[in-house]
Amino acid sequence: MDALTLEPLPTRKDEAFRYSDFGALARLWPVAREDILVPSGQSTQLAVIEDSAGEVARHLVIELEAGAAMDVRILNVGASFGRIALDVRLGEGARFTLGAAQLGSGTQVLEIVTEVSHVAPNAVSRQVIRSVLAGQATGTYLGRVAVARGADGTDAGQSVRAMLLDASATANARPELEIFADDVKCAHGCAVGELDAAGLFYLESRGLDPAQAKRLMLQAFVAEAFAGAPDEERLQALALARLETLV
Repeated sequence: MDALTLEPLPTRKDEAFRYSDFGALARLWPVAREDILVPSGQSTQLAVIEDSAGEVARHLVIELEAGAAMDVRILNVGASFGRIALDVRLGEGARFTLGAAQLGSGTQVLEIVTEVSHVAPNAVSRQVIRSVLAGQATGTYLGRVAVARGADGTDAGQSVRAMLLDASATANARPELEIFADDVKCAHGCAVGELDAAGLFYLESRGLDPAQAKRLMLQAFVAEAFAGAPDEERLQALALARLETLV
């Protein structure tokens, strides 16, 4: 704890904290590490559901040994300030899956920050991040994938999309690749937009009222983050309950 106490509070010059609420962060600092080790050949899963009011900051440090696998799903919805950071290190042939949804309204500040390090050959990582933001909410995803020299056969993907329900909402996104190996397959995609007017018109023409049409489209949008999760139905139900308060 002494080492944590001496750690200085970040500033906006620190890329991983560029969009943070520093007043809230100061009240939570220092943020304790939560270390998770998945031994060689084993697999595990984790669901992180932050749905309570207040201020939350978590820092998960995950190491997957050779041939290990981990499935992480995050639903970040409740806190006035909710920050979840993940540092992930992948051994040879390891597989890491992250699906996360941030659903915010009012003046909420929600953040997911990831650093996924491929340090050995043939590891696979997948990240799917979906944000729905209303009012003056801010949703941030900062994600870096680092591929070390010798980590040939790396397969990494980031899919980042945000939906703004009001012009006053803000989405920040920065998927980043740092690659020092040659034989790799790495890709990322990022988009910020609004609900498709043609799609809404179609659903309304089939008898749905405007709020129902919006919820249905948003439910499908968020569902991508939880597809294939071991507890997919529960996560979808919790997300839908939150979406009903946004529209």
